[in-house]
Amino acid sequence: MSDVIKLLPSHIANQIAAGEVVQRPASVVKELIENSIDAGADKIDLVVKDGGKTLVQVIDNGCGMSDTDARMSFERHATSKIAKADDLFALQTKGFRGEALASIAAIAHVSLKTKLHDAELGTEIINEGSKIVSQEAVMCSNGTSIAVKNLFFNVPARRNFLGKNSTEYRKVLDEFLRIALVHPGLHFTFHHDGEEIYNLPPSNLRQRIVQLYGDAYNERLVPINEETDIVKIYGFITKPNYSKSKPDQSFLFVNNRFFKDRYFNHAIVNAYEGLIASNKYPPYFVYFDVPTQSIDVNVHPTKTEIKFEENQAIYAFLRSAIKQALGQFNVAPTLDFEHESTFTTPALKKGETVKMPEIKVNPDYNPFNTGSSASSSSTKSAGVSGDVKSNGFSQIQPNKQDWENFYGEIEEEKHNEVTVSSSMDVDDEEVLSGETKKPVQIKEKYIMSSVKNGFILIDQYRAHMRILYDDLLGVNDNIQVQQLLFEERMELEKHDLPMWKEIVESINDLGFDCELEGDVLVIKGQPAVAKDQNPVVLIQGIFDTYQHDEQDESVEIKTKLARSIAANAALKGGTVLTIEEMQYIIDALFASSSPQIAPNGKKIIETFTMDEITKRFN
Repeated sequence: MSDVIKLLPSHIANQIAAGEVVQRPASVVKELIENSIDAGADKIDLVVKDGGKTLVQVIDNGCGMSDTDARMSFERHATSKIAKADDLFALQTKGFRGEALASIAAIAHVSLKTKLHDAELGTEIINEGSKIVSQEAVMCSNGTSIAVKNLFFNVPARRNFLGKNSTEYRKVLDEFLRIALVHPGLHFTFHHDGEEIYNLPPSNLRQRIVQLYGDAYNERLVPINEETDIVKIYGFITKPNYSKSKPDQSFLFVNNRFFKDRYFNHAIVNAYEGLIASNKYPPYFVYFDVPTQSIDVNVHPTKTEIKFEENQAIYAFLRSAIKQALGQFNVAPTLDFEHESTFTTPALKKGETVKMPEIKVNPDYNPFNTGSSASSSSTKSAGVSGDVKSNGFSQIQPNKQDWENFYGEIEEEKHNEVTVSSSMDVDDEEVLSGETKKPVQIKEKYIMSSVKNGFILIDQYRAHMRILYDDLLGVNDNIQVQQLLFEERMELEKHDLPMWKEIVESINDLGFDCELEGDVLVIKGQPAVAKDQNPVVLIQGIFDTYQHDEQDESVEIKTKLARSIAANAALKGGTVLTIEEMQYIIDALFASSSPQIAPNGKKIIETFTMDEITKRFN
């Protein structure tokens, strides 16, 4: 049998290695900007086209490279950052300069220009698919400029798996934000498709957060600070009333490196217990400083998963620091144990003395006296008639007629309670015979209606969602717009602007009247089906829901928006419905395209047959 094991060609090995380092354009952005920071740059420019598919360019004013180092930077396992294995566990840099370039160059066209500060000329290298096409001396600025074009040009299967431009742009933006947040002292600019997205001059951490997320964030931030022998914790959390429906502004950093950790995220969210709803997420920007030898950053190729030696202690410190910050800035509710109003007595007037309380007792009271001349005020309040004497203890005399009236009223109250809890009047004979014709609302969440051989339960929220969804997509030309008496102005977060630009026209097609003015969305009208809702709250909910669905590129924008509008405009649980409203929902649901399934894929109707009910009583 002939030998079957052989070495892979270097270009194939590089493409395989690139799969670990370069998953999408955002991976290129991360590697190149981190290399610029490690090179000592204090000004870094990021230029992106088509979400990074066509171009990712990073320009810095760092130390630059010699012509030899520039050539070596494209070789695998070539780095200026470590010299021995122990250096892996004491990293002070972002990564290994050169390893990333070798992987990137294997699946893209790369142009590198670099110049040392004391050199007259720089070096330009053109590398296409791990092949050095040219290297020559050129005039260029101090530092390094790397342009990565046509990502995955030689791996079409990988390129086909990339998202649309807007999706890849958001991934690039996420990486940019993570780096900009951890280096507020550096000057960053970000251009996408020729438009300046950010120009961030050097600042402090609070200013950098405001630069990225808008002036409104300044009043939302609450500082945290905790320093122990194990860890230093600092940064900002946000006030509970600014919690979001998505955890897209949750940032953890350790030693100036972004990382993800569900354990520490739990500590933060747990500190907000009782202050936010279970489906809400507080934005936070939390930083840890720990000894480098107490963490391992090489758990995952992207270095976003990190092991901590003292993770349990850090969890406790983190939770405590956040609770303290929420209390210190009067965000969390507090109890004043120094003051109890129940025991507060007014000050005595001049010359007034303390008067001892008196207890008056009727000496003529006989509990065995069965006379009918007296009754208590308490029984009178329950419908019992009679005179009440209040000389000491009330003289309560039982009366047969009064007690009969008392129990009679209790039975009447019980009957009233049953009537109220069913949300409507139901004839007992109809219920017992199984011939109820009127729908019944249960717990202000479900609608019960009889069918030929049993009954059905309908989730009113999901049913209304299905009805609205079909209306929005089925009769677009006839959707009625309810104009607002006063227009609403909604300040948008800067990093969300590209998505708003993408969907605002489709939103208007579905019954809104909106337009963008810079980073403000002006709302002039909304669908008539949602006329009673706050337009800002409604449209923010629609946007949040759309963001969640945005990853599914097989669905058209208008369809995803219709689903978002229906989900946010439908009648929520807890809404009391009249019989007519319940009947409308039932009729409209069974006339819809899919009565059984809501647009979010969840069940609308549950059926109970008489056979199933009978079995439960056997």
